[in-house]
Amino acid sequence: MPGRATSPIAETIERSPILGRLGDDLEISVVTSLEGFMALQGDWDDLFERAAAPQQVFQRHIFLRYWTRHYLDAKTQLSILTGRIDGRLVTVWPLVRRRELGIDTLGFMGAPVAQFGDVLVEAGDTGHALLEAGWNAVEALGADMFWARRVRSDAALCGSAIAVGACLPGDVQAPFACLSRRVTADGPGIAYSARERSNYRRRLRRLRERGDIGFSEPGSGPAAEAAVTTAIAIKKNWLLENAILSPTVMDTRFQAFFEDLAGDLATGLHVSAITRDGRAIGVDLSFDCKGHTFGHVLATDPGYEREGLGRLLIHRTFAAAAHRGNTIFDLLAPADCYKMQHADGLVAIKDYAFAYSWRGRLLRALVLARLQPMAKALARRLPAALVQKLVMRKIRAGQSSQPS
Repeated sequence: MPGRATSPIAETIERSPILGRLGDDLEISVVTSLEGFMALQGDWDDLFERAAAPQQVFQRHIFLRYWTRHYLDAKTQLSILTGRIDGRLVTVWPLVRRRELGIDTLGFMGAPVAQFGDVLVEAGDTGHALLEAGWNAVEALGADMFWARRVRSDAALCGSAIAVGACLPGDVQAPFACLSRRVTADGPGIAYSARERSNYRRRLRRLRERGDIGFSEPGSGPAAEAAVTTAIAIKKNWLLENAILSPTVMDTRFQAFFEDLAGDLATGLHVSAITRDGRAIGVDLSFDCKGHTFGHVLATDPGYEREGLGRLLIHRTFAAAAHRGNTIFDLLAPADCYKMQHADGLVAIKDYAFAYSWRGRLLRALVLARLQPMAKALARRLPAALVQKLVMRKIRAGQSSQPS
């Protein structure tokens, strides 16, 4: 096994028969260059098509390809593990490697925009063996720790045994809606009470009193990009007014990333908008994948709160997703109250930290398990005025860093 965080990573780190259960040798390699990642596109897409579950939408090659354009920096090294049998790609662990304060840490590609972390594993009787081989390869990379964030309980990664001690505090839940129960041809479905269905029509009438109301789903291109810009501007203003810290949304890369996705129909990004007199006042950004829709950004103008714009936008977004042939709408974590009003079930999401050295064990026990939860709790108790100053400072810093 290579030394911890010292030598360059070899291109092929292991060749193993996996106890003969796979019939042929499994060749595990690691891809560390952007060129190597790009070269995997065809094989990666084939594996995703035949083996991935809908909730692995954020492990699509095209999603991560756009992520590399905006979030892969000089401090982050690709460390993508691939497994092949007779040249056929059968597993992918989309990992990156960062070294900070002398600690070498592995994590999933896609952070912070990917809402779920997972690995791709070919389905079948060999799945468990492929996972075990992947875990061995992760340890052989020589990092101090693998920080696996936002892992769903139905993730492929959970197909193998995970030590109880690796689980970090602060697990959350992702609500989802069954669209067959939430949508009908003329509005909200049978899952809602008669009163709620009546309220939907009342809210719509009240909103139309404010101006000419329209519903649009701009495809890829300038219209979709403009809707993305509007959505994130609304979201930032809402965060500022409600004194909520969100470094991810305030980061200028967040907006640039989604604007880039909106220009490519193949990314699966869908934009649903409610307009008043031609101006977007509510925008949803969602991803479609294998019959499921994943709602990533929901933004509504606070000036239309009395008209119930947020509820109207959710209903219209549900209807649009169902019209595209989807059956499940994942509202993503956390399970906020407004999401639970539209939910038919929940999926647990946890963070894990797998330590491979004393440094990794120290980081997990002291920082991730203790100090980080304390810091989050403290941030929630900060005075609103102070939070707003911090948010404004972040906005100004982002504006000043943009090219003129």
